[in-house]
Amino acid sequence: MSVSGAVDLAAVKAAGEAKAKAEQVRAEAARQGGGGAVSPASLVIDVDEAGFERDVLMRSNEVPVVIDFWAEWCEPCKQLGPLLERLAVDYNGRFLLAKIDVDANQMLMQQFGIQGIPAVFAVVAGQALPLFQGAAPEAQIRATLDQLIQVAEDRFGLTGLAVDADAAAEGVRPAVPAGPYDALLEAAAQALDAGDLGGAVQAYKNVLVDDPTNPEAKLGLAQAELLSRVQGLDAQQVRKSAADNPDDVRAQIDAADLDLVGGHVNDAFGRLVETVRRTAGEDRDAARVRLLELFEVVGAEDSRVTAARTALARVLF
Repeated sequence: MSVSGAVDLAAVKAAGEAKAKAEQVRAEAARQGGGGAVSPASLVIDVDEAGFERDVLMRSNEVPVVIDFWAEWCEPCKQLGPLLERLAVDYNGRFLLAKIDVDANQMLMQQFGIQGIPAVFAVVAGQALPLFQGAAPEAQIRATLDQLIQVAEDRFGLTGLAVDADAAAEGVRPAVPAGPYDALLEAAAQALDAGDLGGAVQAYKNVLVDDPTNPEAKLGLAQAELLSRVQGLDAQQVRKSAADNPDDVRAQIDAADLDLVGGHVNDAFGRLVETVRRTAGEDRDAARVRLLELFEVVGAEDSRVTAARTALARVLF
């Protein structure tokens, strides 16, 4: 749904063996005359199924490889992709960005268990790690990349690639210029991280006043409003009330919010679809509107949203 703010490497198996293998690969590359400086243009690569082992798995023994799963029809991808490309250049070889078109590489999409795009993973010393799904503010993405790079260096000895200084100065692959709302969006993300939910809501609304369709602001606003709603809830009491009173629309709406914050996306959607089915009038409309708001939090391209939209249409019509 969003940048996690942390990279969980607790599940990486045999970290010591992976580190040793990475060191062997780097040593062999050095013996063969590899490991020289690379150009900024080579920090962003297009990868397909045929080249995945060479371009991602093998390279991940030298540098963390961040994978951007995208598609031409995906609007959020058009926002996130250029941002990741700019960051790859800004980070100056600390990670390699691999872009994978899911329409042309269905097998890779299935192997990574992609449920919706854009989806971003990392591969470190041959180990795949989920980073985040959907559009996200630059500040949150940078925080995730910083932690990924730190852990890759501490646990696997991956210090990144040397970038040709002359080529970088010539701007072989110029950074994508900042968008007109980047400063406002970053301020909103920082407010969200600091727990200033009211400030984050207002900052995202300020962007949407001028650009009503801005996907990053819409996503950020939906997240901030959700967190604001659940902040004062007694989770145990809400869940008990929802279980004891299935026809209590407010209890079901609050429980759905808690479901989503807890990562139980299908439970949240299913609860509200069922509430819409069971109710009428203003109650039905309240449940329907909240469900649409939760769709914004998860992202329109997510397969769970698509399925829930279909289920909602069935109970409505």
